[in-house]
Amino acid sequence: MSKEYDVYRDSKLRYLGYSNEVGEAFRPLIHRNLVRASYLLATAYVCADAVDKSVKEHQRGSSTKQIAVVTGDVFTWQMVASVIIPGITINRITWLTGYLIRKAEVKKAFGKILPTAVGLCSIPLIIGPIDRFTDHLMDDTYRKWLS
Repeated sequence: MSKEYDVYRDSKLRYLGYSNEVGEAFRPLIHRNLVRASYLLATAYVCADAVDKSVKEHQRGSSTKQIAVVTGDVFTWQMVASVIIPGITINRITWLTGYLIRKAEVKKAFGKILPTAVGLCSIPLIIGPIDRFTDHLMDDTYRKWLS
């Protein structure tokens, strides 16, 4: 059986869920309101995915309870896997990079850009492990509680 195409997980639209990680990577260089805006964009993506899945569930004729379960599952998974854990991770990576650069007394111009570069480069490396961790976390908590 082939898996149904999911525009929110199988297309380039998925990258909107990581807009807050880009904001976190640029935190040392941009105004905090731009970082906040990146979180708003990521949260809008999460909400759009949850609404999309709830509408599809409704169209299948599912009960109100099942629609709520699916919507809650999608929203929770996306918030954890796309916003919360990656945001904290990139924030700490850029902070630690900046800290190490300051300790090493690297030239100021280079020291301002390097944390952002390291943060941006780490995004593709963290996506898969965080998604898998979130799947396991959801399977062992939320999904178990609802079954």
